[in-house]
Amino acid sequence: MTDASRISSANLIENRALDRAELETLSKNGSAHRLVGCVLEEADLSRLSLDGWVFEDCNVKQANFIGAKLGSSVWLSCKGGLADFTGCDLSESRIEGCDFNNSSFRGTTLTGSLFERCKLTGANLSEAKTLNLSFAETRLADARLPGLSFRKARLNGLDLQMADLRKCDFRDAVFQDCSLRDANLVDCRFEGADLRGADLGGIRLLNAKQFKGATISRDQAGQLLAELGLKVR
Repeated sequence: MTDASRISSANLIENRALDRAELETLSKNGSAHRLVGCVLEEADLSRLSLDGWVFEDCNVKQANFIGAKLGSSVWLSCKGGLADFTGCDLSESRIEGCDFNNSSFRGTTLTGSLFERCKLTGANLSEAKTLNLSFAETRLADARLPGLSFRKARLNGLDLQMADLRKCDFRDAVFQDCSLRDANLVDCRFEGADLRGADLGGIRLLNAKQFKGATISRDQAGQLLAELGLKVR
């Protein structure tokens, strides 16, 4: 994975507003660049080759990255609400402390990527390629994540309340300080999962079989039974 410190000072660009023409010219020299404090808001960067680039404290709100090559890129403290990464390659990328609320990652290649301490409220990850994708301390409330596999993952600090988690695989996953409150869990699998560290508020046991073999606390059991209208004494 690209380390920002490995990019030479000659390829450092700071505090500038950049457009497509400038980035296209920079990309043609074949070297990765580090952008710090740059403004790319609403820029059309679709299908550019930016593998290994570093974006630090940049404004990429509503930027168009459709089909771009961003493999092994690094994103640090960027603001990117409503950015569009549809169909781009973000494999082996590291995204830390970024705000990508309501952004689209539909069909994006996220193989081996990491989101840490990010805001992804309302983000769309439908049809994304997610082998070995990791999340940590990330807000995914109201996000669309249908069919993602979290099997055997250790999920720490994930806010998945009201998220679309249909057909997600949580088998043998361990939840710690997470929220599944009011999430759509239709056809999810939880066999062997440890749910004791998850907020299960609002979940209705429409299909109890999907939780067969999962571990929950006594308090959670009472909460789930209460959702069925049963009183626990």
